[in-house]
Amino acid sequence: MPQLTQLAVVYQSQWFWLLITLGVIFFVVGRGMVPRIEATVDQRDAQIAADLAAGEQARQEADATEQRWRSELAKVHADAQAAAHDARAKAGEEAGKRLAAADAELQQRTAEANDRLSAQRDAALAAIEEVAADAAREMVAKISGAKITAAEAGKAVKAALAHG
Repeated sequence: MPQLTQLAVVYQSQWFWLLITLGVIFFVVGRGMVPRIEATVDQRDAQIAADLAAGEQARQEADATEQRWRSELAKVHADAQAAAHDARAKAGEEAGKRLAAADAELQQRTAEANDRLSAQRDAALAAIEEVAADAAREMVAKISGAKITAAEAGKAVKAALAHG
């Protein structure tokens, strides 16, 4: 039968074209496209890791600022208590008037120190919000390509901090 004798020739041709097709797919996709995709994914992962590291550093700086604020507040309170104790120890008959004046002064100094500390804390939080807004703008621009204004980023950061 002539059909059976041609079978070997037909299969040889099909095997030949199958190998050619697989070779082209391997070199085009495997050697050309896959490395580029992997490089893009690696670059994106590195950028995300860098952004997370920057956020962690900003959080640590904020924690350090808060710790300094708390230690300064404790020192002010300790100084105020020490001054009040010294004033009471030296008090005599006339000490009642002096003690009242010293307590008023200490309360005023404590209030002023608390006001200064609150102002420093508010300034630090404002700086953190500004850094976070800038980072958010950059991340949105890099990830989605959208451009947002500084005011929009500031509103979003304030809203996130208010809910966090």
